[in-house]
Amino acid sequence: MPIPILMPALSPTMEEGTLAKWLVKEGDSVEAGDVIAEIETDKATMEVEAVDEGTLARILVQDGTDEVAVNAPIALLLEEGEDASALEGFSVKPLNGSQAPAESDQSAPEQISASPAPEPEPVLCTAPMPPMGERIFASPLARRLAGEKGIDLTSVAGTGPHGRIIKRDIESHQPKSAPAARPSEPPKDAKAPPAGLFVEGRYETIKLDGMRKTIAARMTESKRDIPHYYLTIDCEIDALLKTRKELNAKSPEGEGSFKISVNDFVVRACALSLMKVPEANRSFTEDAIIQHKHADVAIAVAIDGGLITPIVFDAEAKGLSVIAKEVQDLAARARDRKLMPEEYQGGTFSISNLGMFGVKHFTAVINSPHACILAVGAGEKRPIIKDGAVSSATIMTCTMSCDHRVVDGAVGAQFLQAFKGYIEDPLTMLL
Repeated sequence: MPIPILMPALSPTMEEGTLAKWLVKEGDSVEAGDVIAEIETDKATMEVEAVDEGTLARILVQDGTDEVAVNAPIALLLEEGEDASALEGFSVKPLNGSQAPAESDQSAPEQISASPAPEPEPVLCTAPMPPMGERIFASPLARRLAGEKGIDLTSVAGTGPHGRIIKRDIESHQPKSAPAARPSEPPKDAKAPPAGLFVEGRYETIKLDGMRKTIAARMTESKRDIPHYYLTIDCEIDALLKTRKELNAKSPEGEGSFKISVNDFVVRACALSLMKVPEANRSFTEDAIIQHKHADVAIAVAIDGGLITPIVFDAEAKGLSVIAKEVQDLAARARDRKLMPEEYQGGTFSISNLGMFGVKHFTAVINSPHACILAVGAGEKRPIIKDGAVSSATIMTCTMSCDHRVVDGAVGAQFLQAFKGYIEDPLTMLL
């Protein structure tokens, strides 16, 4: 029986994507693990691997098709021993959530349709849905078999590529009674745009792409659900600029060379401060506070059409030169949309630096599940009072947005105090 290949969810935030390119054609044989297509998500262009072996019988979604919903059928695969006759009378009807599509429709003509039937279709998959926020990686065939046997996929250990659940895992699993599947929510009707606000011919409409939709949803959720408060501190960075200049002067020239930026010092200072004030290195959940053991610092990078936050993992254990190289590589691949999901998902703390644009001061929206984000402004010469006399210094204003559910005001202040100490005495970051 043909196996539908479904549009994969390549990140937790992905709801739809663009099928950029097929790397195989109809009639080709594929094995589990073969790269068969390229998918453009809201954040990156990624390769898709086959999870079952067989022959690609029919491509349902052509190259360049955008707004393909997650779990929508994009192709059909014939199992070993099957031929084109197996497609006769076969109709693909996607169901809600991550359930497998219905397999056949006896009353349908000899065609393949990616559109749901107008009348209710029986649901074959009775396995329970995973909790909200979790994703189970399983092949379509494994999902169908699990549904027929009433197996809860969350209890099955996958042995396929990247831990994906495949046919043999279901066949060797001892089924247990499973709770009823939770009903899916009905789709919400899209609101019509407001009328009469704009004069026809004086504007153009720009279609929302996947990245902008994701940013809008995440920022709205963060600002609505997280109680933000803000702390601002001024840091003198003359010593930092002097140290940076000396370090860069000693950096080798030529291919592969790099320069340490002010932002690299900021990343290092944040990481050390998180270790010094671990209460700021936390995340809030409805059931518990997550205390992170390492400083995984996410850096906001502006890319064409939006924003992405690649992560410097274990930044507390990395020197300035390592951080500089890593940030340079992450930023370059972010702009090319070549980051893997694990390189920009997660993290424990965020930095947003607009100093290169001359912005003196701003506040940033918390990047959930982080509890804090540091907004870094431009360093500029300002008059200061030192030892009772007026002098000048290069001042960098930093404002931290904190989640008051998990980081109290005193904790946020202690973090900024530690951060200021490292920034104003940069040699302490080299120890």
